[in-house]
Amino acid sequence: MFSHKKQKSRGAAALPLTGQAPFQIVEAYKAVRANLLFALSVSPKKSVIFTGAEPGSGKSTTCSNLALAMAQTGARVALVDTDMRKPVQHRVFRVSNTTGLSKLLGGLETLEKCIRRNAADGIDLIPAGPIPPNPSELLGSERMGQLLKALADGYDYVFLDAPPVNVVADALMYTDKAGGVLLVARQKQTHYDELQKAAESVRRVEGNVLGLVITDVDEGSKPYGQYKYKSYDYAYKN
Repeated sequence: MFSHKKQKSRGAAALPLTGQAPFQIVEAYKAVRANLLFALSVSPKKSVIFTGAEPGSGKSTTCSNLALAMAQTGARVALVDTDMRKPVQHRVFRVSNTTGLSKLLGGLETLEKCIRRNAADGIDLIPAGPIPPNPSELLGSERMGQLLKALADGYDYVFLDAPPVNVVADALMYTDKAGGVLLVARQKQTHYDELQKAAESVRRVEGNVLGLVITDVDEGSKPYGQYKYKSYDYAYKN
């Protein structure tokens, strides 16, 4: 779909759209937003899964900042951290992770107890919660389907931050319940065959690949291209 650059720091600083971000960063997210709006315009489901082929692609930072970009249009956005192996969004938005998706899907807490209202302007966040022993089973459960339906009824868009599909199958457990999948790849890291494998995995479960976002694009040769963007690094295991 489009590309953007990378930034260096963690926590709230991983949200350049909340501060004085360089012009090219803001415009890149706006371009992705416009493409995503177009891609979703023909789908009755307004939920989007953000994933990549491998760890470190930038999918979590892309997800959170694009949620902000979407909220800036006046839309109400629910952001769900479905990466229950290496959760990130609670650190990005600086909220508690003591309760969240894992407890909600496990039937241990209510939605109201697990959701963080107004984690950012226009965004309600459901963090991943404590790491469970069975993430895939929880994400493929009937409760997950019920949650996505409830969120779709209450929000304009639902963004789901998911683990890399070439590492664990978590995202594929509910792909058919979402409007589509946005793949995120990092320049000079993601290999074409890995990306193709990820896309094929999504299509195999009848998922819809909405497009591709490329991060860490080297535009240093351009007059405005000195700003770099960096997401978190992870170590996944089955």
